[in-house]
Amino acid sequence: MQNGYLVLLLLSHSFFPPSRVNACVDVVLSGVKLLQALGLSPGNGKDHSILHSRNDLEEAFIHFMGKGAAAERFFSDKETFHDIAQVASEFPGAQHYVGGNAALIGQKFAANSDLKVLLCGPVGPKLHELLDDNVFVPPESLQEVDEFHLILEYQAGEEWGQLKAPHANRFIFSHDLSNGAMNMLEVFVSSLEELQPDLVVLSGLHMMEGQSKELQRKRLLEVVTSISDIPTGIPVHLELASMTNRELMSSIVHQQVFPAVTSLGLNEQELLFLTQSASGPHSSLSSWNGVPDVGMVSDILFWILKEHGRSKSRASDLTRIHFHTLVYHILATVDGHWANQLAAVAAGARVAGTQACATETIDTSRVSLRAPQEFMTSHSEAGSRIVLNPNKPVVEWHREGISFHFTPVLVCKDPIRTVGLGDAISAEGLFYSEVHPHY
Repeated sequence: MQNGYLVLLLLSHSFFPPSRVNACVDVVLSGVKLLQALGLSPGNGKDHSILHSRNDLEEAFIHFMGKGAAAERFFSDKETFHDIAQVASEFPGAQHYVGGNAALIGQKFAANSDLKVLLCGPVGPKLHELLDDNVFVPPESLQEVDEFHLILEYQAGEEWGQLKAPHANRFIFSHDLSNGAMNMLEVFVSSLEELQPDLVVLSGLHMMEGQSKELQRKRLLEVVTSISDIPTGIPVHLELASMTNRELMSSIVHQQVFPAVTSLGLNEQELLFLTQSASGPHSSLSSWNGVPDVGMVSDILFWILKEHGRSKSRASDLTRIHFHTLVYHILATVDGHWANQLAAVAAGARVAGTQACATETIDTSRVSLRAPQEFMTSHSEAGSRIVLNPNKPVVEWHREGISFHFTPVLVCKDPIRTVGLGDAISAEGLFYSEVHPHY
């Protein structure tokens, strides 16, 4: 306790934030080189909400590489996926890492020796080997084979045929049914009674896209019931990920998932898809034109907290959103529930620069400042014009009981690895956040 606040993840005793579904092994390699090894040639890009073939994979990869945008898709054909996964896993230079939003956030927490993490997700032998010693896996979560996600990376300026990537990023795909079915849900719920954690981190809802509509509805209701079983006073953070099913996203927003969680973490693709799916502000925008407009992002964050967050007239626990895009981050909080936002959002920006460049501290020769130097705080009302001050880079503004903390990011010029950055940003932001005990 400090000044009457519960300090998340900064406690002297052993601390258990159970991170659950999803968990997997990430196979990280060059996207262009893998597709070339599969005998594919660059053609016209086209998005596919679900991948059914190698041709779909090639078209979707080109579509997102051309935008420099991150994306994640489900690959429906089991045999074809396993063939591709075998080629990828054995490819020279391919690297194996802990994967899955929950597992990655848990790994970040576990780097602090004072913290203990319980991971409830499908954990195979390779993933178990890769996990930090401070990450504990219940026996019920262990399985004989790993779930593999393929991470196809590309660098800024990398070319393939006529295609040239404007930014470094990655395209993710998998045939992952264990995470999608949320099979560890019951294990997770039963573990809460014994551990009484200080924080719960949830992820993996996007993996339901590989399930039937009937199963999606059933499992979503079970998720909501499980969250309601978490003892009052324990903050619950939900990490979103790339989705294509608007009906599923709308259900997540409207069918009590948002009101049941305390905090959200998401990027620009997920934020735009969310507002499109739920008919929010700027939902007619088909895609971001370069750097996401700060005023538009602010409007959508405000709408989420105003329409689905805690208020005097609404029984909702949602009071915090940590938004991250390549060149800036925003932490939006309902007043009276959180503190230390300035340090939290700054810490998230710092880890984005260090982890991408694989350095302990920011190396100024390897990063660049690409955030907008001035911007409007809103486009749906009379917002303020902000001009960035290098001596005070974190900017704060307020709107109807909601506080916004904006920070530019020192972007790594030549990133070593882009996957997992969003999870590291969310984990670091939570690490430095203070929540009122009565939140």
